[in-house]
Amino acid sequence: MTIHFSEVIEPNLIIVEAFNRWENNPDLIPLIRPNKNKKELEKRCQMTLEDFKNRLDTHHIYLIYTDDKLVGEMNYMVDPSHLHKRAPGTAWIGITIGEENGRGKGIGFKAIQYLEEEIKRKGLTRIELGVFEFNTHAYKLYQQLGYQEIARIADFTYWNNKMWSDIRMEKHLGERA
Repeated sequence: MTIHFSEVIEPNLIIVEAFNRWENNPDLIPLIRPNKNKKELEKRCQMTLEDFKNRLDTHHIYLIYTDDKLVGEMNYMVDPSHLHKRAPGTAWIGITIGEENGRGKGIGFKAIQYLEEEIKRKGLTRIELGVFEFNTHAYKLYQQLGYQEIARIADFTYWNNKMWSDIRMEKHLGERA
C-alpha cells in the first residue's frame, strides 16, 4: 500500500463530492464535528465548490491517498479564535479518514506526521487540536505522536444520548514524540 499526500490548490467537484460523503456519513459525523443535540447530530449539509474554495481562505487542506485512491483529508488553520491557548504561531489541525478501507492501517499516523512537517516548514512552532472524549482511538494516536492534554471542555458535543467533553491537546514542534 502506497500512501501519499497532496495539498489542495484548486478544488474540483470530485473532491467536494468526497467531502460531502464524509461529512454526511452517520458513522463519521460524531467524530468530526461538535453537535449540541440529537437534531444537530442528524443534520446533513451539502458543500458546494464555491464553499470549498472559501474554506481554502482559512484552511490549508491536504488530501490523503492510498494506492492513488482518495481516502481522507487533513487540514490546519493558523491562530484560529477557538484555540484554548492563544499562542501566536499555532496551527489547529484536523484529520478525517473518510473511507472505511483507509482506517486502522496506520494512515492517520503517517498523515499527522506529514502535516506536522508541513506546519514546521511554514515556521509555526505549536499545534493544538481537539478530540472528543469518546474517540479513544484518536486520543491514543495523538498521545503516541507526542501530544499532551492541556484542557477538557465539558458538555461540548452530543453523541450516544449524552454530552461529552472536548479534550484539547498540544504539541510543540521540534520536540521528539
